[in-house]
Amino acid sequence: MLLAIDVYYIDNSAKTVGVLFDNWQADSPAEILVAYKHDIEPYQSGEFYKRELPCITELLKQVDLSTLSAIIVDGYVWLDNQGKSGLGDYLYQYINQQVPIIGVAKKAFNENTQYVAEVFRGKSNKPLYVTAVGLPLESVAEAVRTMHGKHRMPTLLTLMDQQTKIFKLE
Repeated sequence: MLLAIDVYYIDNSAKTVGVLFDNWQADSPAEILVAYKHDIEPYQSGEFYKRELPCITELLKQVDLSTLSAIIVDGYVWLDNQGKSGLGDYLYQYINQQVPIIGVAKKAFNENTQYVAEVFRGKSNKPLYVTAVGLPLESVAEAVRTMHGKHRMPTLLTLMDQQTKIFKLE
């Protein structure tokens, strides 16, 4: 199984959505998981993981990590050419390196070229920026490129994004 995770914030609360799917080419989720968290830390420039990681770990309480072949996060594993840790690496360390982490981001970050693959999908001239830990970057980039969907964003990552924005405080 693969698990894609995204977090959406309103004020100091967050909704985290996880989309479980069977394989890279899946066009529908096997399951959608949701977790809510309140009293979220404010955003701190350069330390995004401090806000996002507690939300993700709350969702992971619903998952048996041994069933996952990878976790996809909305963001970066590595932030620069020196290998500065991003959200993905912090998550990888938090779960004791049990599951490879893949970062898929829509925007370029810093001067990050060494640890990033630009993935073009559909007819888009704008790439997705893919980073990884625990798996070879080239194979991860190809897997993201072949995910279901005709557009820049794969079908299931678009679904995940839409689900996060349906926000009901619980």
